[in-house]
Amino acid sequence: MERAAARPEQDYLECEKGRTFVLLMFVGGFFGAFTYSVRGGVFCNAQTANFVLSAMALGSGNWKKFLYYLIPMTAYFLGAVVSESVPKTVRSRLHIRWDTLFILLEMGFVAVLGLIPESAPYQISQVMVNFIASMQYNTFRQSQSVPMATTFCTNHLRQVGVAFSKLVRHRDPVHLTRMLQHCRMLLSFVLGGVAATVLSRLFLGRAMFFALIPLAVLFLELLRDDLSAGEERLNRKPRGH
Repeated sequence: MERAAARPEQDYLECEKGRTFVLLMFVGGFFGAFTYSVRGGVFCNAQTANFVLSAMALGSGNWKKFLYYLIPMTAYFLGAVVSESVPKTVRSRLHIRWDTLFILLEMGFVAVLGLIPESAPYQISQVMVNFIASMQYNTFRQSQSVPMATTFCTNHLRQVGVAFSKLVRHRDPVHLTRMLQHCRMLLSFVLGGVAATVLSRLFLGRAMFFALIPLAVLFLELLRDDLSAGEERLNRKPRGH
């Protein structure tokens, strides 16, 4: 398994390639900084904080607050359910991969987020980001046989530490390659966060429109691959699914 990343890139589906995950990590960082900067000072890419806060609400007997945290958690749950349930139907009816259609749907969500007025409740944007972040995380799982998360950084940082330790102990260049893969993902996430922070100061909620640029590039790459793929490649499951 350690040598899987050394396989030729053409052996992988477009949705598994490194550049796909770099763009997704950029978008993930953008989402996180956007919601924190101009949509309520919260991170919506993952749910650990919501579980902690809901537990604290239970511990303090604040049932209203506890029920409030169920809303984003439910949105995240539904995102996973949808992204797990529809891929086969999409392939058979539309003759494109779910990964490709999802990016198009994500672009639609992003466009709506950019149109939401500043006076609207922050919770609308937060729940929408919860939903699409869950689908993105569940849809894109492995980059060239290396497990990846595209909406948060904890596992990438852990994997950098693991690979560094193995590199020091074993002097095997495969561990350097693995470490650099995860470092690249972390850098892309940070760049997405930097971009969202700067743009949010200038454009407030309209800053979300800029996330359409990497998503459009990714969609065109995925669609091109789908349209040129044979039946076997189109029906092949991405590794990790």
